[in-house]
Amino acid sequence: MDISFELYKVFYYVATTLSFSEASRQLYISQSAVSQSVKSLEQKLGHPLFHRSTKKVTLTPEGESLLRHVEPAVNLLYEGENQILNSPSLEAPLRIGASDTICRYFLVPYFQRFHQEFPNIHIKVTNATSKDCVSLLHNNKVDFIVANTPNPYLAEKDTSYVIREFQDIFVAGKKFFNLENQPLSLRELTKYPILMLDKSSTTSEFLHQLFVKHGLSLAPEAELSSNDLLLDFAHIGLGITVVPDYVLKYRQKEFYPLNIKEPIPTRKLILAYQSQLLSSPACEKFLRYLLPEIQL
Repeated sequence: MDISFELYKVFYYVATTLSFSEASRQLYISQSAVSQSVKSLEQKLGHPLFHRSTKKVTLTPEGESLLRHVEPAVNLLYEGENQILNSPSLEAPLRIGASDTICRYFLVPYFQRFHQEFPNIHIKVTNATSKDCVSLLHNNKVDFIVANTPNPYLAEKDTSYVIREFQDIFVAGKKFFNLENQPLSLRELTKYPILMLDKSSTTSEFLHQLFVKHGLSLAPEAELSSNDLLLDFAHIGLGITVVPDYVLKYRQKEFYPLNIKEPIPTRKLILAYQSQLLSSPACEKFLRYLLPEIQL
């Protein structure tokens, strides 16, 4: 079906703002033109895309489905346009999605090396949970992500490579709980205040599943937004926390690891991208730091 991109563009602005007037303002066209474009698209597709009322605009199920396809396409077009308009050398910026923990404790040395070799290439990092990084990738807002797995949000179309394995380690501040070198079961651990990342993180999902596997319920004393905060809280005795081993090595003098009786499965840091969209020379250069043998 031959449908003008302009119709999809208007749909995108209405769908992302949920406002015909705001879409009109951002597109510099009249509100009636916006309404007519949406109506035309609905007629061509044979489905209503919005529920309209005097108070609010919401997407229909068909509208939500269409937005999942239109949003990454629009973002990809704008990205290509910006590369040409804003980069005289046509050297695209490096766009990475990763959590603040992965950036600080794993990626910083690679950023330093890249900047030394290619000082004129802009590095744009978007911090998000591993779950939200996948959304950034699918909407073409980043070139690739470095994230934790297991990660059920990755899709079959995503090309992914394992960078390294890591172990989650329960730790306590040196002056607290007197549990150093004492074997401790997960059931015994639940008697102590546990500090964890918030529920939106794949780490939280992983740990909750681990406890459920052993017939236990995990009720954190606090749920925080970063591993640094978890360690700060644990350092002053507010609870026991769990962090990746590559994080702990930077602050191991302040904590002692707990000896958990049950084996905790290792997890992986992975690099993921959509191979059909990976065209930035800057991106290719950076990926080879992480995976020298990668075939792009």
